[in-house]
Amino acid sequence: MRACLPMSPKQHRGEVTSDLLLDAALRVYADAGEQGLTVSAVTRASGVSLGSLYHHFGSIDGLVNALLTRWLGRLLGELADAVGDSRDARTGVRALVRAYLGFVQAHPDVSRLLHSSRADQVGMEQGRELRDVQEARMPPLTSWVLRHVERGEIAPLSPALLESLLLGPVVGVSRRWLTLGDVDLDEAARILPERIWRSISADGA
Repeated sequence: MRACLPMSPKQHRGEVTSDLLLDAALRVYADAGEQGLTVSAVTRASGVSLGSLYHHFGSIDGLVNALLTRWLGRLLGELADAVGDSRDARTGVRALVRAYLGFVQAHPDVSRLLHSSRADQVGMEQGRELRDVQEARMPPLTSWVLRHVERGEIAPLSPALLESLLLGPVVGVSRRWLTLGDVDLDEAARILPERIWRSISADGA
């Protein structure tokens, strides 16, 4: 295995600058919403020059894309860890639902961005990098699902349909909590796992 080479001072400065811009973009979004997420607002909040923002990210959309990529990767990583520790498919579904809703509760501003129309727009216009992150992170989840399909625990449906049945209700509840606040996520964490399990289990029970 090749040893990781230490970063040069220039590389380190570049990483620090990128982190400053990403953290500032999230703060601006939390304080001012989608309409307030502008180049000028981010440069003011970060103390980083306009030229540096364009150098590192190309545009405000590039910055938002990078922010989404960073946090989507973290979310998918937590979901993969959750199901990886499960002893069977049913407990894995419970762990996945609770991990997703726990992430939303722990990171409401990030989650609001991940579930926003801005994220949908960026995903459509500049979605390759986001898809690459998702595809890189999904194999542990996909392998977990396929393993339990082979064991006869999960119904042999298409991967896309299984993903929709697994995550669709959780995403819907999360969006509602983030936008309307009229749903109890703790209650959802208790109820959704069994409802989702019935929709994907091989015997429907």
